[in-house]
Amino acid sequence: MNIRKIYLLLCASLGLFSCKSEVELPDQPLENYIKVYMPLAVNNPVGKTLGVADTLQTIVFGACFGGQDYPTKDIALKFKVNPDVIDSFNTANGTSYELLPSSGYTLSATEATIPKGKLNTAPLYISVKTKGAGAINALQNYILPISIESSTINVNENLRTTFYVVKSQPDLADYTDYDRALWSVAGFSSQEANGEGANNGRAIHSIDGDKTTFWHSQWQGGSPGPPHHIIYDMGEEKEVHGLSFLSRQSGDNGKPNLVTIETSTDNVTWTSGGNVELQNNNNLQRRFLSGFRQARYVKIIITSSFSASHSHLAELYAF
Repeated sequence: MNIRKIYLLLCASLGLFSCKSEVELPDQPLENYIKVYMPLAVNNPVGKTLGVADTLQTIVFGACFGGQDYPTKDIALKFKVNPDVIDSFNTANGTSYELLPSSGYTLSATEATIPKGKLNTAPLYISVKTKGAGAINALQNYILPISIESSTINVNENLRTTFYVVKSQPDLADYTDYDRALWSVAGFSSQEANGEGANNGRAIHSIDGDKTTFWHSQWQGGSPGPPHHIIYDMGEEKEVHGLSFLSRQSGDNGKPNLVTIETSTDNVTWTSGGNVELQNNNNLQRRFLSGFRQARYVKIIITSSFSASHSHLAELYAF
């Protein structure tokens, strides 16, 4: 096959800069190389983690011209949200992303132009609502496929669609631990009722406000292995965003490592709050649930501990 050398104009980053690269291409009609495309589609999927804020959070999209020289006339394009490609994307990638709900975002425009002599459209914006009525759920991954629907010149089919994976990530500093005055223990897998002394070892000591006391799984007269669990009744229904764990204030083995969280409004039907991983230290460790939950009851299930089959915990809070 004959090879020829041409200068190919590339839109390297939408709205930022372009470059001219010398490349060698197979000998075929030049119009085969002149196409429009979505530049961010090169990196599909494109992950976007947004803050939870009162103001709308924005994501940029648009299209570029690829080929020799610059466009000699305006190129008109239309874009669309393309839910039809989600199933094939999830199948190919082993994911189960849901479409970003329409109540949670708006597009600044669905039509744009690459002007004569330019390499890209002006930036277009996806404005995402992360707080308030209609906002997307915090900490949930959604997908938003945006495609070039039509163009007055050919479209690069491999780069027609950008798959945005969108999540809103709250800031831990915006949440304080709830008061536990109404809290009680509604159940547990085991506790050490004798071996840790008269005022220690029981599950209630994980909410007594004293970091020097702790709950310990049973070890006297039996030593059940994981999973270990405690159910807390907060005394009233609240929106639970996450939990704060304070490990036993010692160097003993048995600090929780992997914890599954569940929530309930009635102590009968439980909803997964996700899995968290804790570090082997004495610090207060705050972790978000997989999504915010209305709940009265919180269950922690310790599936593994550091260097031990038993476990213990000094204090547990919710926020």
